[in-house]
Amino acid sequence: MATWKTRTCIETCPKRVLELLTDPDACERWSPVAFDIDGLDGTRLTAGTRARLAGRIAGKTVAFDVQIDEADERRLELTASGPFEIAARYEAVRHGARTELRAAVSVGGGGGFAGRLMRRAADALLAGGVLDSTMSRIAREAEGPAALAA
Repeated sequence: MATWKTRTCIETCPKRVLELLTDPDACERWSPVAFDIDGLDGTRLTAGTRARLAGRIAGKTVAFDVQIDEADERRLELTASGPFEIAARYEAVRHGARTELRAAVSVGGGGGFAGRLMRRAADALLAGGVLDSTMSRIAREAEGPAALAA
């Protein structure tokens, strides 16, 4: 299973960063892949939340069953099962008035030819810097006008 890691510093508090990470509407804005979400109860991603996400990878529509394993004021961990497996962990660590956001995304599994092909496409996106650009979008949103009120 390949794991991709990155980190960035954001000019806001960890609480604001986690609010963005656990808000499905905000996730749609910073996600590198457009997706539809079904079966989400509530307006926040909380520990134990399950939902079904569908989006396009490598020109194919794919769906994942997502489970939020942990969501609190410091971290978000989730697993997604579909044609391949994704495990993501975001951790927000306070540094004075700033937050260091650390991300680790692992991609594995992928049964059959199509699953392996899509997993390789996801690995290529991550290797190409999509995680870094995603973190930049999260930082821009967190540091926007709403962050000033936090």
